[in-house]
Amino acid sequence: MQAVWEAVAEPRRRAILVLVRDRELAAGQIAAQFPDVARPTVSQHLRVLRDAGLVVERRVGTSRLYRARPEGFAEVREFLDRFWAGRLQALKEAAEAEQRTRDG
Repeated sequence: MQAVWEAVAEPRRRAILVLVRDRELAAGQIAAQFPDVARPTVSQHLRVLRDAGLVVERRVGTSRLYRARPEGFAEVREFLDRFWAGRLQALKEAAEAEQRTRDG
């Protein structure tokens, strides 16, 4: 889970994830979206995302194609769901208690 948090902490990596969320893109197409960043830097960002399990890389000839792996977020999502489930239940109970007091 730590690798996922670290990977998405960087804004450009989050932007890359948005680009490849719904479609597969070549590394060059991804790099073209960041003209202010050197291609080796974009490649490094892609490597971090791949190593964290957030994107999958597919080679076709000399091209590398990338697509997001939503299942790479599963552990983080489970953590957040558990974290918020208790908080949301407490909020619901407080709202219901407030409503009972008003209805009184």
